[in-house]
Amino acid sequence: MSFTKSPQLSDEPSFNEPWEAQVFSLVTALVDQGAISSEEWSQALGAQITAAQQKGDPDLGDTYYQHWLAALEQLLAEKEIALESELQELFTAWRDAYLSTPHGQPVELPAR
Repeated sequence: MSFTKSPQLSDEPSFNEPWEAQVFSLVTALVDQGAISSEEWSQALGAQITAAQQKGDPDLGDTYYQHWLAALEQLLAEKEIALESELQELFTAWRDAYLSTPHGQPVELPAR
């Protein structure tokens, strides 16, 4: 099952930031490959959105892919696809890479 975005109704981009498209693609690939089911994904994303709303997220759409990322991280850890320590290591490497990359240049992670 592939996820698709709704057709655009305006000239605005589908994603606000490149990382949002990347998270979307990762989830789509994991579902398509059977690493997670569409039901698991739906439940995890719904739980993240509900928890965020209970904490006061006004659900204006600007935090939507933050919920995708949180749900993805949760499922990766639960299914032991990636350990929390590995995710933290990658987060730190990514932060270090983008902070040290000159503006306008592509961010590259060092080979692991």
